Amino acid sequence: MKRKLMSLVAAFYPCRFHCVSAVIRFRGTTVRQADRYSFRRTTFITIAISLSLAGFCQAQSMFRGDPAHSGAYSGPAPRQFHRVKWKFPTGDRIVSSPVIQNKTLYFGGDDGNIYAVDAETGHQIWKRATKGPVSSTPAVADGIVYAISYDGKLYAVNADTGAIKWKFATGGERRFEAKGLHGMEPKTQTIADPFDVFLSSPVVAHGAIYFGSGDGNVYAVDVTTGEQRWKFKTGDVVHSSPAYAGGVLYFGSWDSYFYAVDAETGKEKWRFHGGEDALIHNQVGFQSSPAVVDGVVYTGCRDSNLYALDAATGKEKWRFFNELSWVITSPAVTQGKVFFAASDSSLYHVVEAATGKPVLRQQGRAYMFSSPAVAGDVVLIGVLNGTLEARDLKSGEVLWDFRTEASKRNKGWVLTADRKFNAPLLFYSNWREAPIVATDRQIGIGALFSSPLITNGVVYFGSTDGFLYALE
Repeated sequence: MKRKLMSLVAAFYPCRFHCVSAVIRFRGTTVRQADRYSFRRTTFITIAISLSLAGFCQAQSMFRGDPAHSGAYSGPAPRQFHRVKWKFPTGDRIVSSPVIQNKTLYFGGDDGNIYAVDAETGHQIWKRATKGPVSSTPAVADGIVYAISYDGKLYAVNADTGAIKWKFATGGERRFEAKGLHGMEPKTQTIADPFDVFLSSPVVAHGAIYFGSGDGNVYAVDVTTGEQRWKFKTGDVVHSSPAYAGGVLYFGSWDSYFYAVDAETGKEKWRFHGGEDALIHNQVGFQSSPAVVDGVVYTGCRDSNLYALDAATGKEKWRFFNELSWVITSPAVTQGKVFFAASDSSLYHVVEAATGKPVLRQQGRAYMFSSPAVAGDVVLIGVLNGTLEARDLKSGEVLWDFRTEASKRNKGWVLTADRKFNAPLLFYSNWREAPIVATDRQIGIGALFSSPLITNGVVYFGSTDGFLYALE
C-alpha cells in the first residue's frame, strides 16, 4: 500500500493499484426463502457431501484432483529434487494444469491444442487442434476428454485417439474488462485484464459437464449427447472452475458474487457478496476456484480475502484478509488446514480450516497464481518468476525449488538477482499499452500458472516457456 502511493511503478502491481480509496465493500449472503428449510440440517448436508464424494474414482482426472477440488493428492511427493525426467515442447505458453488417467497426461496449450502425452516417456500420443488457446484444465471421464478453448467451445474428444465426439458452443469467450482497470490510463478506456489468464475448467459428475464461460454463464452439458441441460446467468465473466459436492455446484463470478446452484436443475440455492471496487475494478471478482471439504466452501477473491462459507447456507464462517493482495490460487484443504498463496505480497499461508487462524506464513519471491498441491508431507506450488517450490508441510520451509531455463536466461532483466520482478524497469508508465507490455514480459520468462500434479512420486506441470515438465 505504501509503495503504490509513493511511485508509479507500484501503481501497476497486480492487485495494489491505488486502491485503498477505491475499495467499497458490501458483503453478505442472500438465501432464497424456499431453500432455508431444505438446508437447515448442516450435519445432514455434510454427510451427504461425504457420501457423494466417496463414489468418485480417486484418479487425478480433473482440476485439483477431484470434483470437490480439495487439492490433496494420495502418495508422496519428492522431498529432494533429483532430475528432470523429461520435458515436452508445445507451440506456446501453458497455463493449463495436467491431469492423468491410465498413465496418460492430458493438458491444454495456448497454441490451441489439447494434448495427450505418455506420463512415463513424455512422448506425444496425440494432439487435437481447436481454434483458440486452451487455457483450461481438461477433465477425463469414461474414455472422453473434455476441454474448453478460447474459441468459445467445449470439446469432447476420445481419450485414446483425440477424435472429436462432439463440440458445444457457448456465447463466446472474453476476459474481464473495465474502464480505467487497475488505475491504467486513460481512465475512460475499456481495458481487458491481462491477469485474467485462466479459463474455467470443467468438472464431470453424474452424467454432466459443468463449467463457466466468459459470456457470464455456467453451463451443464450432457456427457453423451453434448446437449445443454441448463445454464445459469451471472453478472459477468465466470472463469472460476466449479466445484461439485452433494449435488451442488459452487463457483464465483467477476460480478463479485459467489454462487451455490443445484446441479440437477440449475436453480440458485444461495449467493454470497464479496468486495466491490467501482472506481478501478481492482479489488473485485472471484477468479479463484473453490474447494469444498467437510461442509465448508473455501475460496479466494480479488477483494484480498480468503473466505470460508457454510456449504449449506452460504453464511460466512470466517475470512482471512491479505492486505490488498489478491487470492487467485485455489486453496488446498487437508488435515484441518488450508494452504494458499497471494499475488503481489508473494506470501505463502497456512491457516486453520475451522477458524481461519494463521498457522504459518512464509515470504516468497514473486506472485503466485498457481494453486498449491499437497502430497504426503510436501506442498508444491508454482511461482510467476519461473520457479516450482516444494515446501515442507509443517514448517513451510522450502525443501527444494526448480527454475525453468527461460527464468534463468532472464531475457530483458525481468527479474532481479534475488528472482523478484524488476518493477521499476518493467512498469515505467501507466499509460496505454505500457503496462500490458510489461505484464507480457513478466509472463514470458517461464512463469508457472499451471498447478502441479503429483503421481507415483513424479511432479508434472506446465510453464509459459511452452514446456510440460516431469520432475523426480
